[in-house]
Amino acid sequence: MTTRFAPLSLASVQGAAGPAATDAPFTLADRLIPGASAPMRQVKRLVTMLAPADGPVLVTGPSGSGKELVAQALHRLSGRKGQMVAVNCAALPAELLEGELFGSERGAYTGADRARPGLIEQAEGGTLFLDEIGDMPLGLQAKLLRVLETRMVRRLGGTAPVRMDFRVVAATHRDLERMVAEGTFRQDLLYRLSVFPVQMPSLAQHISDLPEILGCLLDDLAVGAPGQPMPEFDDSAMRSLMAHDWPGNVRELRTVAQRACLLFAGRRVTAREVKDNLFSFAVADVGDAGRAWPQVPFSAQTGLPTADHLRESLGAGLPDLDLRCYLRDIEVALISAALDRHEGCVSRAAQSLRLRRTTLIEKMRKYGLGRGA
Repeated sequence: MTTRFAPLSLASVQGAAGPAATDAPFTLADRLIPGASAPMRQVKRLVTMLAPADGPVLVTGPSGSGKELVAQALHRLSGRKGQMVAVNCAALPAELLEGELFGSERGAYTGADRARPGLIEQAEGGTLFLDEIGDMPLGLQAKLLRVLETRMVRRLGGTAPVRMDFRVVAATHRDLERMVAEGTFRQDLLYRLSVFPVQMPSLAQHISDLPEILGCLLDDLAVGAPGQPMPEFDDSAMRSLMAHDWPGNVRELRTVAQRACLLFAGRRVTAREVKDNLFSFAVADVGDAGRAWPQVPFSAQTGLPTADHLRESLGAGLPDLDLRCYLRDIEVALISAALDRHEGCVSRAAQSLRLRRTTLIEKMRKYGLGRGA
């Protein structure tokens, strides 16, 4: 017999939380989990609602989709004073995983010359993140269930259990219901972990968020390499990226961003480079750099005059003008309009202008523009 559970929906919790809870701003969640698509707004609303609760959260979704970001957001928004302790249940063999989780007393096994607290104890007052819970050995699942039920932890070789206060967030890309049917995952543990289930979509299911996610990845890489110029992805590159099926999800996108930072630091990336160099990781021919003009949107898409239109309109009657000041005024007008359109959200305004968020912030500072410009 299999157990059935479904990811929470806003409709299922509005009665308890009230309509206002779904309309509240989620500023911190937006910073921790990038994306403005409907699937990602759903995830962030649920995360914001569930963060203050003490019940376990089970985050499911394909590998590389960003399930750990959900765990981090839940912890940051929970107000818990302790730290978030992450355990990768697939990274350690069963004989080592038990000791890492529960800790050990001196003399518990050969080489145990001192008492050592386990990861569960280290999560006191905070959050225990059990990543890839579907890979936890069956025998250890029973011991974990006991801890979750009693909130008591006994070290290996110890006699006195210790009462703990921690919040559990588990994540997996596996089908736990099928594993229950196959006898490789405990049904009672699944019931215990899935009090609040959250489904993380694949990148292909919210591909419209790719520019924002890529911008955040590049920002993170820029922090790790101060002073190094970042690559600039043009419209054709973005179209190429968004046409990809992304089997590796956000983790695969991070790989592409890292390759771009190495191969195209401070240079423009087009669809050609995406296909020939980033997806296959091949060193670019420097002699070909910068030959192609970036593609621009059609005038029907932007509502703005094209270069040909301006040329025809001005013709021989071009007046004397200060080109730099003229272009500055146009840039200020476009940035102000983008900020107004997106209610001061810098990330979305940057996305609509095909700029990196940090670049837009620099321009706003340069021109003295605020979010409500």
